[in-house]
Amino acid sequence: MIGIIGVGDMGLPMSGHIVAAGFDVTAFDVDTDRLAEAESAGARPASTLSDLARDVDIAVACLRTDDQMESVAEELATVGRAGQLLVVAGTHSLDFMARLAGIVKRGNMRLIDAPVVFGAQGARDGNLLSLCGGDTEDVERARPVMMSYSRGVEHVGPLGAGQVAKTCNNLLHWIHCVANFEALAIAKRYGIDAQRMREVLMKCPGDNGTLRRWDNTRFTWQEKDMDFVIELAQKGDLVLPLSGHVDQLIKTLTAADVAALLYGPECTYLGRRVAPLAQSDGGL
Repeated sequence: MIGIIGVGDMGLPMSGHIVAAGFDVTAFDVDTDRLAEAESAGARPASTLSDLARDVDIAVACLRTDDQMESVAEELATVGRAGQLLVVAGTHSLDFMARLAGIVKRGNMRLIDAPVVFGAQGARDGNLLSLCGGDTEDVERARPVMMSYSRGVEHVGPLGAGQVAKTCNNLLHWIHCVANFEALAIAKRYGIDAQRMREVLMKCPGDNGTLRRWDNTRFTWQEKDMDFVIELAQKGDLVLPLSGHVDQLIKTLTAADVAALLYGPECTYLGRRVAPLAQSDGGL
């Protein structure tokens, strides 16, 4: 029996893919409407987290905050079974993962971190990528479950390594967001349609995955993601000036800014208007 804890934008479609792969799934969420949707997709709804904890061999947690995740781990460690495996699919810091390890150890449970990339669209498509940290036998035990919603499962190291890998990916994503915006701002300023330029760049060496998926970038977690980058840099005694600049710049961008850049007559960047130059001013 597989449990899924948190059936929001990510967990709900993930639960459906686990069911479709032939697993018996029990779902829990404090949002009863979401839980009803999970039931419609084939999962058995648990009335309480304790109800789920008593039934499942592997529990996949898709939770937004450290507080939510810690509360779940505490309850699982109290009422769950020895040997139960907790798969942390959310994004958390290394310090927090170490704290979770201490909690689940009290219940003789097992733990891996397996944050996912490719976002909500990847979850809907069952095409996420799971980046895993933990003991090899625990990752392999959970692999068939993770493969139901993932294009691949990458085991990159001990507990916490999945979170480091996710942070590395997120850093490149937000760097690309800033670089893409500045590159297309040049095109727009000189009278080239930015969306057309984007299409051309996707055929050039400057292509990147963020550019291809830019219409779906929601700019929801950039501050949290970059906080993790800066924290790792500081603790690792790394000097990463580009990361510092991106940490500040990405806070100024929104999905609406990208839409205006790509599809509008003009946009703004760092408070300045970006519109095509007149030919008399050097435009094309």
